[in-house]
Amino acid sequence: MKFFDEARIEVIAGNGGDGSASFRREKYIPRGGPNGGDGGRGGSVWAVADCNLNTLIDFRYTRIFHAQNGENGRGADCYGKGGEDMLLRVPVGTVFADQVSGEIIADLDHDGKKVLIAKGGKGGLGNIHFKSSTNRAPRQTTPGEEGERRELRLELKVMADVGLLGLPNAGKSTLIRAVSSAKPKVADYPFTTLHPNLGVVRVDQDRSFVIADIPGLIEGAAEGAGLGHQFLRHLQRTRLLLHLVDISPFNPEADPLKDAHVILEELRKYDATLIEKPRWLVINKIDLLPEDQRAERIAALVDDYGPVEKSFVISAINGEGCRELTFAIMAHLERLSLPKDEPEHATATS
Repeated sequence: MKFFDEARIEVIAGNGGDGSASFRREKYIPRGGPNGGDGGRGGSVWAVADCNLNTLIDFRYTRIFHAQNGENGRGADCYGKGGEDMLLRVPVGTVFADQVSGEIIADLDHDGKKVLIAKGGKGGLGNIHFKSSTNRAPRQTTPGEEGERRELRLELKVMADVGLLGLPNAGKSTLIRAVSSAKPKVADYPFTTLHPNLGVVRVDQDRSFVIADIPGLIEGAAEGAGLGHQFLRHLQRTRLLLHLVDISPFNPEADPLKDAHVILEELRKYDATLIEKPRWLVINKIDLLPEDQRAERIAALVDDYGPVEKSFVISAINGEGCRELTFAIMAHLERLSLPKDEPEHATATS
């Protein structure tokens, strides 16, 4: 299934039914009086988060969603039937925004969350409501109200604890293969990853976290260059960013430090809050460095990279250092989950 994380749709709630102007006409009952019923309410449009969905592909070809109109009222005190509501099932993490104003209407950030997107119109009143001692044969009714109509933009922000950053071919897909059961495509050419991949990293039986691999960023990504700019939104919900830097020596023109700063600048341009997230430096492909050069080159890169909470050295292709990295991530996430008044030593240890 192709991955879609953006959609533009129009939702139309049902109109309310009109009220009825009717009078009771039966044999031997003169001047029976008004008996026109009310119109039924129009159906509303609701959105609900469903953990069984992972893409917005259902909204690619169907763009207009119309809830049922309410029925008109009828005589003999018959009220119109209300229109059926329409339920839009979307993946967990979907954000609904108004296309015109940009206002966020709903953020479905957990499974089962249900939000009203467009409200159905009220049904009109029948003439039964307008009778009085001075108006015994009212012909007044009210029409049903129109349902709300909205043009919406849907954005899916994947729900992951950890997000991977890096240039194309930095080894993000290889890392997610090494530490989880996810099997993203891995190849020796740029932009192998075309859409986000999620992997569940299980540290032990009862401890796990979700890691997200997005397409690699290049310079100018925040302005639309490359593929990664389309998926930067997926990093906004993460609690930790891992910045993968390729330190392999095979490209003499490559400068790992310069490449790392390019990624940081793109993050800053796209969303300043991303650069403020906890971020760890992960130096990858050390198996390609001669052992006598490793310590010096790694120390130089860490020193010049800038302030960073932690740094790790790994080789994703053979798993070297990956176990230590995953246990450190798990401990970090568990600390974040602790109540503020609970001591840190209560965290489960590996």
